[in-house]
Amino acid sequence: MRKQAAVRQSDVLSVLNGHDKPMTAYAILDEMKRDEPDLAAPTVYRALSALTDQGRAHKLESIKSFVPCRCDHHAAVPVLAICEDCGAVEEHDGTPLFAGLSAISARSKFTATRHIVEMHGLCNGCTA
Repeated sequence: MRKQAAVRQSDVLSVLNGHDKPMTAYAILDEMKRDEPDLAAPTVYRALSALTDQGRAHKLESIKSFVPCRCDHHAAVPVLAICEDCGAVEEHDGTPLFAGLSAISARSKFTATRHIVEMHGLCNGCTA
């Protein structure tokens, strides 16, 4: 029996919340296949697409992975600090950046549909 989209999204979000590092869609699929061996990649990708559209998960474009949203940013900018050593991702509220990004978009006549800032470097634990 097929699960409803909302239930499937909840399943995918549970997998993401169960890990402290970003996960690829295929890593999520592999974990979910333990309970549902016939599960296919498009199902996970559809759920991830919906979760990112809803702001409940973030896609880290630079490393092709996903993390659950840990902040509340309605009209804000999530800033994701990605450690290049241990892979940890820390989420920050980049609300103060919103006006500047909007101004850049307006100057270039670009219509942004979402704002996400990714920073790469070393976390405190890896610089010590």
